[in-house]
Amino acid sequence: MIKQPPYLKKGDKIALVCPAKKLPKPIDHAIALLESWGLEVILGDSVYASHHQFAGTDKLRAKDVQRFLDDPSIKAIIAGRGGYGTIRIIDELDFSIFNQHPKWVVGFSDITVLLSHLIAQSNTQCIHAQMPYTFDESTEAALLALQNSLFGVKQHYTYQSTFKNRAGVADGVLIGGNLTLLAMMQGSVSEMDYDGKILFLEDIGEHEYSIDRMLRMLKRAGKLQNLKGLIVGAFNEIAEEKISFGQTADEVIWDIVKEYDYPVCFNFPTGHINNNLSMVLGAELALEVETNNVQFTYL
Repeated sequence: MIKQPPYLKKGDKIALVCPAKKLPKPIDHAIALLESWGLEVILGDSVYASHHQFAGTDKLRAKDVQRFLDDPSIKAIIAGRGGYGTIRIIDELDFSIFNQHPKWVVGFSDITVLLSHLIAQSNTQCIHAQMPYTFDESTEAALLALQNSLFGVKQHYTYQSTFKNRAGVADGVLIGGNLTLLAMMQGSVSEMDYDGKILFLEDIGEHEYSIDRMLRMLKRAGKLQNLKGLIVGAFNEIAEEKISFGQTADEVIWDIVKEYDYPVCFNFPTGHINNNLSMVLGAELALEVETNNVQFTYL
């Protein structure tokens, strides 16, 4: 059973850190929103630090994250943004105190490294969701989904896919995140167990051939054959190539998994989009997929 950190309550302290790229703008609006939820927001030293493209040196970022992993008064750690850099510090972090007193860790994109590690090594639920850097452009629904995830409000998502799904129903544990980072975790101590899980994927700025290559790598490694279900999120900002690949991202994914029999849904509202609904990794969910309609319920 994957451990579930205690849900937040009003008055709790949470920490903001930047384990990867530096913030290009203030996040005062995001801090005010978190405070409006009744939370006390503590800023890490990395939040406004700068070292080339990173939020401070590797040493500073690792020390900052470690501080809040170890602090029992901090009930959640939210990454300010993604970018690149979490993989440079993940092996410097000590989760021994965290494992005794788990807390929510939130982020997406590059923060998939940390989320994957928490599932693989700490067996602890964590949240793939909007980060303060993306709050300004976020839909109200996505911010409410994050709030509900942190405070323990059970959620139910419904939507219509524009790409034809493979119908079916599945119950299982949710894993996943950014495809590029999940591929980078393969063969490391941060690699999640895919067998019997419901997997979700998203990515941004990758060519179709790169999506094809990474998914075929996962397939050859046996990661796709024993899933209970596949949720395909946003694959956006794909640059046009001089010679067309001949398939869209959704078509690439379908071509790779069409031989299996588990439900597959496309266009799920998660990823680098304004309506980036929170996904609680390690949580049990029920997935009902019809040709174009999808229902997703946390159990």
